[in-house]
Amino acid sequence: MENFIVSARKYRPSTFLSVVGQPSLTSTLKSAIASGKLAHSYLFCGPRGVGKTTCARIFAKTINCLNPTADHEACNECESCKAFNEQRSYNIHELDAASNNSVDDIRSLIEQVRIPPQIGHYSVYIIDEVHMLSTAAFNAFLKTLEEPPSYAIFIMATTEKHKVLPTILSRCQIYDFNRIGISDVVKQLQMIAEKEGIKTETEGLSVIAQKADGAMRDALSIFDQVTVCSGGNVTYKNVIDNLNVLDYDYYFKLVDNFSQGNISDALLIFNSILSKGFEAQHFISGLSSHFRNLLVCKDEKTIDLLEVGAETKNQYKQQAQTCDSDFLIKGLMLTNQCDLNYRNSKNKRLLVELTLIRLCQLSDKKKI
Repeated sequence: MENFIVSARKYRPSTFLSVVGQPSLTSTLKSAIASGKLAHSYLFCGPRGVGKTTCARIFAKTINCLNPTADHEACNECESCKAFNEQRSYNIHELDAASNNSVDDIRSLIEQVRIPPQIGHYSVYIIDEVHMLSTAAFNAFLKTLEEPPSYAIFIMATTEKHKVLPTILSRCQIYDFNRIGISDVVKQLQMIAEKEGIKTETEGLSVIAQKADGAMRDALSIFDQVTVCSGGNVTYKNVIDNLNVLDYDYYFKLVDNFSQGNISDALLIFNSILSKGFEAQHFISGLSSHFRNLLVCKDEKTIDLLEVGAETKNQYKQQAQTCDSDFLIKGLMLTNQCDLNYRNSKNKRLLVELTLIRLCQLSDKKKI
C-alpha cells in the first residue's frame, strides 16, 4: 500500500510565491533579502495554521541559497537548497519551545550558535511557540539575542505575542500574520483538488474554508477528511454531512417563516434541527450570523463582506430584498441577546423557542 501524505505536508509552500494569503508580508521579506538588510532576530506572530513556521523555513532556505533567482526566491538546485529540502541541512535548526522551554534547553541552543555555518551564509534558528519559554529561559536568551554572531539569525514564532517578554519584543523585528481569507483558501483547495483529480463544488469548499476559520492547515486537514469520506467527490451536501454543519436552507426557511409570522412552522424546523443532534446554542449563533449576512446584502457597498459561495450569495441577495432593515436589525438583536443568555438559562430549549416566537412577532404590525 502506498504511503499517504496529508495535504498539509504534501502541499506545504516551498517558495514565497506559493505562500497563501500573506502577500504584503512575503513581499517585505523578499525586499529585505534583495537589499541584504537582514535583522538578527524576527518574531512571526499570528493565529495557528497561517504560515508562520513555513515562512520562517522559506526565509532560512532563501538567505542561504547559493544561486537565488532573479525574483529572490531559492533556486532549489544548489547544495544548500538540496540539503534543506532533504532535511539534512546543518544551517537551519528548529526548536519546539512548547516541549523544550527550560534554561538548559536555551543554554544548549546558545552553545550551537557558536558554530559557524559550513555551507551558505547564515545559521538560522527557528524557535516555534516561543511564548512557552520560561521567564528564566527568556532571560538566559537575552544577551545572545541582542549580540549574536554575524552569521546567526533567530526567527521566533508565536500565537500569543502578549506572553512574550517586552525585553524580547524590543530586540526583534515583528511581523503580524493575518488570518487567510475564505476566497484564498478556496482557490488553494481548488488547485490541490485539480492536481489530485478530486471533484469539487465551490459551495462545499466555501464551507470548509469557513470551518477552518482562517487557518490553511485546518482547511487542508478538513479537506482530506471530507475527500476520504465522500470518495473523492467534495460536494456541498457531502461537506455538511461529514462535518455536521447546519445547512443554510434551514436559516432561509426560518426567515421566511419569521416574515410570515408562522410560529408553528418555525418551532417545527427548530425541533427538526435538534433531532439531528445539533446544539441549540450553535443553531442560535448561526441564526444570528444569518441575520448579519442578510443585513450586509442590503447595500452594494457592504456585500463584499459576505464570505460564501456564489450560489449561496445569490440566495442571500434574494432574501435580503424581501426583508426591511428594521426587521433584520431587531432580529439580530434578539438572536444576539439569546446567545448571551444561553449559558445562564435553566431551560435552554424554551429560551430559544421564545426567541423564535418573538422573531415571528416582528412581522406583526404591533411589533414587540
